[in-house]
Amino acid sequence: MMEAQEVEVEAQAATESGDQQLKLYSYWRSSCAYRVRIALNLKEFRKLNPLGYVPVLVDGDTLVADSFAILMYLEEKYPQHPLLPPDLQKKAINYQAANIVSSSIQPLQNLAVLKYIEEKVSPDEKLEWVKVHIGKGFSALEELLNNHAGKYATGDEVYMADLFLAPQVYAAIRFQLNMTQFPLLARLHEAYKKIPAFLDAIPEKQPDAPSP
Repeated sequence: MMEAQEVEVEAQAATESGDQQLKLYSYWRSSCAYRVRIALNLKEFRKLNPLGYVPVLVDGDTLVADSFAILMYLEEKYPQHPLLPPDLQKKAINYQAANIVSSSIQPLQNLAVLKYIEEKVSPDEKLEWVKVHIGKGFSALEELLNNHAGKYATGDEVYMADLFLAPQVYAAIRFQLNMTQFPLLARLHEAYKKIPAFLDAIPEKQPDAPSP
């Protein structure tokens, strides 16, 4: 999680007992919030309106923080469009890919870390730091997914790994990482551009994104 401007995204979920309001506290550029937005879109939550912190999901009396916890909560409570495959091996690959992003890459590119490097080391080292650590994680992801990828990260259906990869590749491109080094991830990035749930979740389309 990171501090951010307050932005509340409401999602109306159709349940057996009737419509239910969910509130996601988001931030347009947060990759953690980005992956949760994709999940909400895939699970067909609708009525997205502006108005936190990133990300926090409020579901009635339940408050869930941390993107991984939010995704697992959504997976348990809302079965439409499963985020995890039934195959145990593929499920494990999804967990591994998600963990590489959330534990080994994303924390090292957080604003607080980059600000510390800029102030304590040098502004010139900030971008190189990011490229080195994203590149290290991407090399691991290429190796992990090489024998499991199909149209998407772990086959021909979108699963949790894709939700973590899309925001991270987006961030890598923003940090000017040369994606030709990572052909599999580059191909997946192009595939994600064709999925409405992913396109609607990109930072530039969020209500709190700065005007161009």
